[in-house]
Amino acid sequence: METRSFTFGIGSALPATATAAATPAKPTFATLGSNSCFSLPVVPKVESTETGLGDLKSRFAASPAHSANAKAEDTKGAFNSVSSTGARSKKAFTFTVHPKLDSPWRDVEWTEERKMSLMKSVGSYRPSCEYVTQARILLLGPVGSGKSSFISSVQSVFNGRVTNRAMVGSSSTSFTKKLQSFNIRGQKGEDPTGLVLCDIMGLGDGEMTGLTLHDILSVIKGHVPEGHKFSSDQPVRSETIGYVKRPNFKDKIHCVAFVVDATEILTYPKGLSTTFQQLREHISDLGVHQVALLTHIDQICPETAKDVTQVYKSGIIQEMMSKAGALLGMSTSYMVPVKNYSSEVDLNMNTDILLLSAVDHILQYVDLYFQDNTPQYTGPKIDHSL
Repeated sequence: METRSFTFGIGSALPATATAAATPAKPTFATLGSNSCFSLPVVPKVESTETGLGDLKSRFAASPAHSANAKAEDTKGAFNSVSSTGARSKKAFTFTVHPKLDSPWRDVEWTEERKMSLMKSVGSYRPSCEYVTQARILLLGPVGSGKSSFISSVQSVFNGRVTNRAMVGSSSTSFTKKLQSFNIRGQKGEDPTGLVLCDIMGLGDGEMTGLTLHDILSVIKGHVPEGHKFSSDQPVRSETIGYVKRPNFKDKIHCVAFVVDATEILTYPKGLSTTFQQLREHISDLGVHQVALLTHIDQICPETAKDVTQVYKSGIIQEMMSKAGALLGMSTSYMVPVKNYSSEVDLNMNTDILLLSAVDHILQYVDLYFQDNTPQYTGPKIDHSL
């Protein structure tokens, strides 16, 4: 199989050698009363090039190299943040070119009719639970994974033009520092959809802005007020301004969508897999279903970059989906690849279909949550016609 070198992201090709260093610290949990929290090992500054997908398994399992300052203390106080003190940047890498598959590994109808059908389905969506009018989905993932871009891209489809409603940060720092809920608006003149996408700061923002497990679970349980700014030294407590002591069913998160960057799957710190799986265990205990979005797929597959309809004929994307599943401890049946709008100024029908298909996928698991968690509610029912 032929090996070619492709460069993606920002920056020039990296040196061909890697600097060995100490084994990175494992994620740790600390407990203070009922408040659990965790910290990630320092994200390494890897100085190597990937040499092919043939040995992905061994490279994925290997401990990454550390920069000199990686020996700094990982934990700080009882509430340790999900932190990354080293800045991450897109790495140049090479990989073995996979031949295009003879048949797609998932079937998608790439037509205008399909796009309009998905828009109608998503736009007219209403929760199956009669006590809530909107389904709340929390996007959760590392810095730069594309959470905010996904929100803006979905809204762009309904706006009929590319817009950036959710502010987007860089690959090393997150613009989002607080809990923000975005009501996906229907097409012009139509009512808002029954879908709310909730943005939260990315995992790995650093010690000064850290996100704790306790805070994440507080968001999912509905305790965290809209606009709350997260801080590692001020975790969410009952004394927090605006704290919702007795959240209603409508205040809670009804589905969690993990977002991971296809270009970073092989360079995420080893401990991130453990962290994701521990997160998933705690979220599952709350009865909340989880799905995953694999973003930046156009940056790992030149054919898909040119033509989005090739996404399910791409061997490299199929393999990276498998690697992302291993990272998250999740079957690929829960995962969908997406291409967000970034530098484009005009919409593309096929990109729209991929985005809308992702939202439709999420809503299937939202409905499962409502089926499994019918609240014992004695108050007045909500009139959905209002």
